[in-house]
This record gives sequence, structure tokens and C-alpha cells, in this order.
Amino acid sequence: MIMHACVRPLAAASLLALAAGPALAKTPDDQLVIGFSMTNILTLDPAAITGKETVQVLANVYDGLVQLDPVNRSEVQPDLAESWDVAEDGMSITFHLREAEFASGNPVRAEDVVWSFRRLMELNLAQASFLKTYGFTAEAAETAFTAPDDRTVVVTLPQKVNPQLIISTLGIVGPGSILDSKLVMENERDGDMGTAWLSQNSAGSAAFALQQWKSNNLVLLTRNDNFWGEEPAMRRIIWRHVPESQSQRLQLERQDLDIAFQLAPADLNALQNKDGIEIQTTPSAGFYYLAMSMADERFQNPKVREAMRYLIDYKGLNDAILPFFGKMHQRPISGGFFGLLDDPGYTFDPERAKQLLAEGGFPNGMDVTLRALSDDPFLNLATALQGSLAQGGVRAEVITGSGDQIYGAMRERNFEMIVGRGGGGQLPDPDSNMRALIYNPDNSDEARLTNFQGWRTSFMDEELNNLIDAGASEADLETRRQIYADIQNRIDEVVPPLIPFSEVVTSAAYRADLEGFVVNPSWSTDLSTVTKNR
Repeated sequence: MIMHACVRPLAAASLLALAAGPALAKTPDDQLVIGFSMTNILTLDPAAITGKETVQVLANVYDGLVQLDPVNRSEVQPDLAESWDVAEDGMSITFHLREAEFASGNPVRAEDVVWSFRRLMELNLAQASFLKTYGFTAEAAETAFTAPDDRTVVVTLPQKVNPQLIISTLGIVGPGSILDSKLVMENERDGDMGTAWLSQNSAGSAAFALQQWKSNNLVLLTRNDNFWGEEPAMRRIIWRHVPESQSQRLQLERQDLDIAFQLAPADLNALQNKDGIEIQTTPSAGFYYLAMSMADERFQNPKVREAMRYLIDYKGLNDAILPFFGKMHQRPISGGFFGLLDDPGYTFDPERAKQLLAEGGFPNGMDVTLRALSDDPFLNLATALQGSLAQGGVRAEVITGSGDQIYGAMRERNFEMIVGRGGGGQLPDPDSNMRALIYNPDNSDEARLTNFQGWRTSFMDEELNNLIDAGASEADLETRRQIYADIQNRIDEVVPPLIPFSEVVTSAAYRADLEGFVVNPSWSTDLSTVTKNR
């Protein structure tokens, strides 16, 4: 069994030497070594994860019923489900499972699928928001997710919504991840449904299994010999915590790394014409944004929020800091998605911002705290925004830290301003962006809709909620297109407290001897297809 968190002594010693020791001449032929930052990895429980870094790891550990195509984002491919049928009334989806085993050797049963979804809803952790937004609840989970037999799963929709949105949602790492219920419950403690154990162990059926996670050090995945698909060429995947871009670059050049996921623009530029190294850039999910908390009464004034629109140097941030990271974008709908309008054309205009602040009751400006991760590009973005905000009289104290310190404060609604990254786009549909950024059906603290940026920023607009629900259920394309135009125009009018200034792109540098490496726009890059041509 590969699921244990322990490692044999000799293997552990060699792996830790690889993680922190002297440079090697070349990475092993059967091991993939990846550099990225782990500061935002807080747990490895699929129901509780947040952030792209954790998704990148767990995409290789957990299967879903379906998977999102990495090239054609509008397509959904089979995974544990070989096929599926949508009922004539559009209110249920029946999935037909393939024969498969978990890494533990336990068979994948319809019962495991149903248990995984019911657990997700019952625990009500971050990833439950994806299904809660379409009306799924813990109370109704037993009727929403059923297993007529060992190979059949039926998902019954609680409200009218385009079934394709539900199918696509089940392809996202997190809400769609299927767990080995027998193994997890063997490790349950005090009724936690395995939450504590899953934070550092795995119970999946994908090509690899978690062997070890050392926080801010390394994540080790080992090949799952019970994998139902084609055997991966790599025996191990070693994710190393290398938060400094220059260190990633140097280790990639020395062949200590095969892939570097978080390089700064200067280092990517330096590698563009480097022999033996390739760079892959692809549109990704979400946006870079400046956000305010409407729990702070100052930001409840729309004039104050509007002023912030004109204290962002959109072009400067994208040109100087975000090459290879982002592309200038001001709408909360991903580029190329259905219904996107042209950018509204906001520009850096500190004089206009000062006027708006004065109209909002702050003729002398204001003092704020601005939170940002200490990683690239966030710290550089925060420093640049500190300068542009100051030109409008907004004096920002920058607070940096780990994902728990920065996004944790946002999830607890205990912040003033933050420069962050997020906003959906993992689904190839504008509804994904709207749910992530704008939608907030319950603004109470007790609701704990922590995966919704609308809830995190204490923003709630009933008209926008209704329009978003209408867009999700509408079948006629032209009517739906008009709904999303109405949504974007409404956003311009009410000024939500989250302001996108760039659309995320993912750039990865890698050794040229890798084949089969394709960055997935939804962050769930499949590394089982990677080989080394040596």
C-alpha cells in the first residue's frame, strides 16, 4: 500500500538530500522534480483545499467522475465515469463507472462516489461552495447523490440549472475528487470523517499517491501500482518548496529541477533563449485583483470603492510586474468565455480618485492595511499599489505573510484591503467567474461561504444574485448572452469591492528533454503523461 505518510529510512534520506542538499548533475530518469512555493498549501484534504498549488498536487492523486480537457476547455472527458446520461427533463445525471481500484487496492464503487459527495456537503469546507451555489445542501445530500448499484451513480439536481455546469463542476479537483471511503473511515477520529488524517495522507485512485508532505519543504508522490489507466513513466514526483524565483531558475539550469512553476518575469526572460529549457504559457483560471472588505464601514460607500478603480496603474502593473503571470483585463469574466464584454477602460487617475474620496467623506484620504502573499508576484504588486494608492491619498501599510496569514484573514473577513488572485474560471463558463467573484446568497458570518469572494468581501447584491441564477438556468444562448451583458453593466454601476486588473496566465519553464507536459488552464496538470527523452 502506497498511502502511508512514512518513508523507508534510506529512501527518506536520499529524498531529503534531493530537497535540500547539494546540486545533482541531473534529475533521475524515473523521477520528476518540480519547484514551486508551498506557502499556500495548508491541507491536502480535497474538501478543504484552497489555492492553485494544492490543486496542482492533488490533480495527480485523485480522480473525479470526469475531467476537464486541458486544451479544449469547453469539453469534458471521461475519468472514473466511462459515460453519463442526462435525463430528458434535465434534472438528473446518471454516471456509469469503469472498473477501477484505489491506491489501497480497494475497488472504486458507486458507494465511494456518493460518500465523497455527501462528506463534502456535510463537512461544509471550502470546496463545498462549488455545489452549494447550485442548491445542493448537506440536509438533502442523501437524495441528491445515490447509488442504484455498484457501478451507477445518480446526481439529482435540487433546482433548475444547466446540467453541463454540474458535470463540469464534478471535473474540478476538490468538489469532484473521489475518496476511498473505507480507508478514510478506518482513519476517522472523533467523528471528523477523516479530516485530520486526510490533511497529510491520501485516499485516491489517480496515477500517484501521497507518500509524504513536509510543510514548506517537499511533497512526495509515488506511482500508484493499482492505477486503472496507463502506467506513468515516472516512479516518483517530488515537489520541492523553492519560493525564490532566482533559486528555481538556477536549479532548473543546473538540472536539479525538471519543472519550475513560479518564476518571476526577469528569470523567465533570461531563460527564453536558454539551450535545454522550454517555456510554456497558457491562459489560466482567475484574476489578479485589489479587494476591499465591506465589513469596514469606509468601504460600504460606493464612492470610496469607485475611487480605488482609479488608483490602480493597470498598464504599469501588467507591463512591469506581470509578464508571464497575467494579461491586462478589467472584467470579472475570463477571456474567451461566452458573454464577455469589452473592458470598461479604467485608467490610473489619482485626481479623479481624490475627488471621489472627498465626495465619500474622506477629503484627506485614509490609512489602510494592504495584505499580500510574500511570494512573487504578490509582494511586487503590493509595493507598486502602495505607491499608486498614495498618489490618491490612500496611505497603505503592506502586510505580507503566508497563505494562512493573508488569505486566512480574508476567509475570516478580518482584513481591510488585499491584493490577491482568484475568481473562478476553472469551469469553461462565465458562471464559474460569477459564482467565485460576485455571488453571495447569504452574507451572514454564520454562512461561512469561504470559497466565494463576494462573501469574503461582505458584498451582497440581490439583483446580481438573481441575474447570476438566471444565467445558470437559461438554455437559450442569445437570452443568456444578454443576461451576462446585464450582469457586467450592473457591476459597473454598483462597484463591487473586488477590482480585477489582470487575467491570470500560467507560465512554466521546464527541461527540454520532457515530453507530454501540458499545463492545464484549470491548474489540474496531469503529470502521468510526462516522459524524459534521454
